[in-house]
Amino acid sequence: MRLLIEGGTIVNEGRTFDGSIVVDGSNILTITEGNTRPEVSVDETIDASGCFILPGIIDDHVHFREPGLTDKADIDTESQAAAAGGITSYFDMPNTVPQTTTLEALDEKFRLAATKSHVNYSFFFGATNDNSTLFPLLDRSRIPGIKLFMGSSTGNMLVDRQEALDRIFATAGMPIMAHCEDTAIINRNMALAKERYGDDPGVRHHPEIRSTEACYASTRLAVSLARKHHARLHVAHISTAKELELFQDDTQHSTPGSITAEATVSHLYFCDRDYAQLGTRIKCNPAIKTEADREALQQALTDGRITVVGTDHAPHLLSQKEGGCARAVSGMPMLQFSLVTMLELVDHGVLTLTQLVNLMCHNPARLFGICQRGFLRPGYRADIVLVRPGHAWTVTRDCILSKCGWSPMEGHTYLWRVERTLCNGYTVYQKGYVDTSYVGEPLCFNHDA
Repeated sequence: MRLLIEGGTIVNEGRTFDGSIVVDGSNILTITEGNTRPEVSVDETIDASGCFILPGIIDDHVHFREPGLTDKADIDTESQAAAAGGITSYFDMPNTVPQTTTLEALDEKFRLAATKSHVNYSFFFGATNDNSTLFPLLDRSRIPGIKLFMGSSTGNMLVDRQEALDRIFATAGMPIMAHCEDTAIINRNMALAKERYGDDPGVRHHPEIRSTEACYASTRLAVSLARKHHARLHVAHISTAKELELFQDDTQHSTPGSITAEATVSHLYFCDRDYAQLGTRIKCNPAIKTEADREALQQALTDGRITVVGTDHAPHLLSQKEGGCARAVSGMPMLQFSLVTMLELVDHGVLTLTQLVNLMCHNPARLFGICQRGFLRPGYRADIVLVRPGHAWTVTRDCILSKCGWSPMEGHTYLWRVERTLCNGYTVYQKGYVDTSYVGEPLCFNHDA
């Protein structure tokens, strides 16, 4: 089937221009600049007038909770939320039950996604203190890399032995995505907070416990290990201005020895002042920190120190978010509203639309070596999202597709709307409706590109 998308403004590879795209089956056939209609026969025409046409968003950091934690979320519901948010590909994290730290557990996740995921998918393999011998057995074309928890983490996947860390960095052979927070510092800070504020300190103290010092110490160690072993390191969810001192503009971020950083939508949008209104709904690890930290992260979007924007989408039941620093769980669902939130930052002048596409589409594809995705190019998979500016709408409970049923963005009014999401040339989402009959494809990687 051939499809023509016309009348919109294409945003791709640093340019914004009026044009049209012809999709043939699963792939992009042609991209035509200007208002001239392509001279090919098509079966369907999409009028994109008033819309911007972007590559499908690639989220490098989600927790879909399946298997084992499906009371909170599952691959079916969260991939629906992804489609509604313009996200056509995602990488899921290994802290499920069982943890994705064996070849068998990894295969089981792919088996589940093959019937349940409504967009494209892959899964990180989780590092432990003693499983690096499995790295040579992994199919490198199938996964984005190794996930390493170098600090206090949900799921008890902490890797804290120096000899194990050295082995992981020396033998990974593909990107290492690291969660960096120093456990000893966090434990010390929690003990002091309990002495001062009681057994369950209020959430406003969360950034004091999961402190700048804890983040910087762990990130500095990860960077030193990457340099020592000439490894490819991608530090997840940078949350502090101080950590940014460890990064620089890395235009060769898919090469051995490259060191890159991810920022999440949550750390770019919220700051510690928001705890007063949103409380534990924005409690996450690492913690949302100061307004100055947020401003520094936003600046790093445009100077090359931040390479990728993801979500760390982490659904929990609202009942599990009750309490303070000690009792309430950490994590929030942001997947469905990540693109429109970043588009709001575009309106605020934080970054440009082409920079957004670079951070959320092009760079994830480059960094992880994703085959034939992340760009609008002839021959590439037709992962495409149409977004419309100037249409006010408000997030309400009934429009939330994540299984947990809530969002920190409830009550917020956006001026951008995801109009349509095409995954491999198929319209999986359009104007509030997800076609759950569609199943996405497993992603393919070339880590030697």
